[in-house]
Amino acid sequence: MKLLLNVDVPDLPQAQAFYTAAFGWTPGRSMGGEVMELIGLDVPLFLLRKGAGTMGAGTCPREYDRHWTPVHGDLVVDDLDVALNRALAGGAMLEGAVRDAAWGRIAQVADPFGHGWCLIQFTARGYDAIADA
Repeated sequence: MKLLLNVDVPDLPQAQAFYTAAFGWTPGRSMGGEVMELIGLDVPLFLLRKGAGTMGAGTCPREYDRHWTPVHGDLVVDDLDVALNRALAGGAMLEGAVRDAAWGRIAQVADPFGHGWCLIQFTARGYDAIADA
């Protein structure tokens, strides 16, 4: 089994510009002006052009204001400060303060399309610092 990650966006060129600048991913295959593959993660990421107001899952129309979803991406980085500065320079919006935890540091950002991402820098022990024995 292999995981593919798909992110709906209303504007492929704008999304490609954001994700390449903010996170350093590179364009892969383009598919008919409707799909753009981005390379640079451990899983393939595809930007899917889907207009605002078109139907998403069930009877929910797509919205690109900032929104909450129970599924989101955590991007594990070596240096949180460097990654956060790059994301902000690329157009991400910081949501709250950078936080420290027993397992490392986290910054929450949003892309220009309302999708949330967490940037995470683990300590040497990472999640083992809080894992049940």
